[in-house]
Amino acid sequence: MKRSIGLLICLGLLVGCTPPADNTIGGKKMKTLQIRWQRLVDEQGQTCDRCGATAAAVEDAIQKLKRSLKDLGIDVVLEKKALCPSTFVKDPLQSNRIWIAGKPLEEWLSATSGQSKCCSTCGDSECRTVTVDGKTYEAIPAELIVKAGLLAGAQLLHGEPHGACCPTADSPQESPGACPPSSRCQK
Repeated sequence: MKRSIGLLICLGLLVGCTPPADNTIGGKKMKTLQIRWQRLVDEQGQTCDRCGATAAAVEDAIQKLKRSLKDLGIDVVLEKKALCPSTFVKDPLQSNRIWIAGKPLEEWLSATSGQSKCCSTCGDSECRTVTVDGKTYEAIPAELIVKAGLLAGAQLLHGEPHGACCPTADSPQESPGACPPSSRCQK
């Protein structure tokens, strides 16, 4: 908690002190913080209650992050991916999953993922949960997404550590734009 508060204070102090940016938005050079969220969507376009609650939280968090990071020269971009039922059945724990700057939400928050029984849309599947500081969430609250986004934003401001764009086992494989190609990656 103290680390998070300190990070927020540091982010506030860094306004106006951003390094050269990666892209231009509205004439202002900006870096991009990519957030990717995927969830089950059935044939009728419906999702389960926990993914529905996370959808509202993701939208709220994105707006808060955009406002908070804009003056630091960081644009926040959300990518939503729908998992079809056949993909979901193969691996239900891929639903309601969030990546921030190419890393799973859990990694930013020193959290763990788990599973619990969900609802009718998900059938008999055990769906993804996230546990942070001993508390388990079925729907991911906006506060956790914002916290992870601010941590990622701070890292983006200070430059990525050596090898940060190297894919991990949890990295989304079908999103080639999540990290730029880099010769820094060491296999």
